[in-house]
Amino acid sequence: MPAPPPQFLKPLLLVGLFAPPEELSAAVVLDTFYFYSLAHQASFDVCWTRGSVAETLFAPLMERMRAAGAEILGGHLMTDVDIDQSTGMASSVTCRRTDGTTVVLEADAVVFAMGVSGMQRLVQGVPALATRRFFRGMNNLKGLDVMAVRVWLDKKVDTRFSSNVLSGFQQDCGGTWFNLNDLHDEYRDAPGSVIAADFYHSNALMSMTDEDVVAEVVDSLVSCEPSFAGAKVEDFAVLRFPRAVTHFSPGSYQWRPTQETPFPNVFMAGDWIKGLPYGMNGLSQERAYVTGLRAASMVCETLGEGSPADIKDVEEDEPHVKIAKDLNSQFKRALEQAGILPSPFLF
Repeated sequence: MPAPPPQFLKPLLLVGLFAPPEELSAAVVLDTFYFYSLAHQASFDVCWTRGSVAETLFAPLMERMRAAGAEILGGHLMTDVDIDQSTGMASSVTCRRTDGTTVVLEADAVVFAMGVSGMQRLVQGVPALATRRFFRGMNNLKGLDVMAVRVWLDKKVDTRFSSNVLSGFQQDCGGTWFNLNDLHDEYRDAPGSVIAADFYHSNALMSMTDEDVVAEVVDSLVSCEPSFAGAKVEDFAVLRFPRAVTHFSPGSYQWRPTQETPFPNVFMAGDWIKGLPYGMNGLSQERAYVTGLRAASMVCETLGEGSPADIKDVEEDEPHVKIAKDLNSQFKRALEQAGILPSPFLF
């Protein structure tokens, strides 16, 4: 039997790639650890916003977009894409509003910026997409459950760390918890602790009651910081997101899409995109952001107007990593010249 992974490895994979090691593609695991742990260690440093991401990042971004002339339509669920048969390009999208009515929006270009589960539902309901193997292949991908919890306690505890990784409270479920008194200005002077906890691969938690989930959070807090013992829950919020994040399972790479699609003016964006340039190989929110910038640039190029985004390459590999890679390449070339590679006995 293979040796079990180190104890620190499983929790990191559960919160970094959302699944235990045995359920992950080895290539994705190696790629992620190489990018963050070897080649670009400084890129793994995290800066937290001093408030919710919705308020500090997305709200100003949307205001900037509106100021530039964009119209942001909330409550519009895309249900269809019309493809012009003469050009093979998307000409409009159909959306269903929250009140049940539908609206058809003309489109010069379309960017699908959604997760695996949402894209699968769209493909299954849109014949123009379902006829293409590129889109049908997405149905072979999987999503994983995520849960977000926020707890208000009557007792304020100064924790050793503002952000923490949880492990061992539920089998194959990873978690993180954050002390919002330290991270968010609005809670800095709160009389009690405000804790946010996120759970990944949270299958075992999804059917639990909100109260039981909160009890799990509090028990985990006490395990990490004994000073939380005796704290009473004054309020809480529990949000469930079924199949909300990508499952980078073995064999999933072949079905992950590129940004280009069979339709010249339709593009993809998201952390699950493959073949991204700029050296952006880590699987992260940053990767999703870069794919969005590149998709916008591809729209500009296709339409012949607008200003493409200035996307910079990641820094070069650190010297010790670059030397190791060069030596490995030289060794591989020597084996090829000696007729040993390619070989079915060597990986």
